[in-house]
Formats: sequence, C-alpha cells, structure tokens
Amino acid sequence: MRPTHRRLAATAAGLMLLPVALAGCGIGRGDEEPAAKAERAPAEEAATRSRERVQAYLDAMTAKDVAAGRSQLCALLHDGFDLGATGPNGDFADHFQVPEAAITDIRSGQLGQEVSVSVSVTVGKRTVARPLVFTVTRDGGDWCIAGEAPGGAPAAGPTPTGAVPSPAS
Repeated sequence: MRPTHRRLAATAAGLMLLPVALAGCGIGRGDEEPAAKAERAPAEEAATRSRERVQAYLDAMTAKDVAAGRSQLCALLHDGFDLGATGPNGDFADHFQVPEAAITDIRSGQLGQEVSVSVSVTVGKRTVARPLVFTVTRDGGDWCIAGEAPGGAPAAGPTPTGAVPSPAS
C-alpha cells in the first residue's frame, strides 16, 4: 500500500470508531435533552421547597411554636399573622390542639405551588379533620408560604387584613 492509501484507511477506521468512543464517554447520548433537564430541575426544587416550608409550618402548629410558624410565611403576611395567630381562630390558638397534620398533595398553581394538607384539630374531646391548601411561592431568593385557604378552594393570598385563615375557621 502506498502511504496515502494507509493514511486514508486509518482516517476511515478512526471515523468509524469515533461514535463508539464518544458514546463511551457519555457524549452524544440521546437520553435526555439539556433543556428538559433544566426545566425539570426548577419544578423539582419548587415541590421540595414547598413541602419543606409547609411541613415546618405544620410542625410549628403542632408544637404551638409561633415564632417557627411565622418564619415560614412571606414577609407580607407577618403583620396579620402577629395580630391573629394566637387569637380565637388563629392557627396557634391555645384552646385547640393539632394532634395530626399531613401533606396530601403538591401541585403547581397560578400563584405558586399549592400544597394540600389534612389537619386534625382537637377542641376538648372533639376532633375534626380540616383540609387546607397552602400557596408557597418564591420571594426573592427564598421560598415562603404566601397564603392559606380551606381545602377544595384555590389557595388564597393574604386576606384584606393580611391575616392567614386558620384551620379552625
């Protein structure tokens, strides 16, 4: 063989082996588009952060830890929360207990993530389960609870007074 034929044969063999080499390195795989990965990551983060915020709020309600509950809310709701949290219909009222609270569903909604929960409220010897929907949104660089509504209704934003409706209402 002449040197040009050898070079041509070597080039052809190299080009034939290139896809195999690239596939072994993970380059050129068609498993998933980078755009699909980028879209999925924020959705997964939103669901995770929403679950964390609402679970922390539910834990605070159960423990009657007003400061911990307040810290889960968006800043816009703090004043209304301070006025009503321990009032007769507030989430942290002394006359009732929250023996059980569980997240039942997380969905993407118009105003943010909608986290459905079931809260058992005990007053005296009577226990009632109340469905609630929390709206969790991103406020600046952090996630926070932006609203609470009775289950079955879309999660509401703050009421005119800025108070968040409670499970007892």
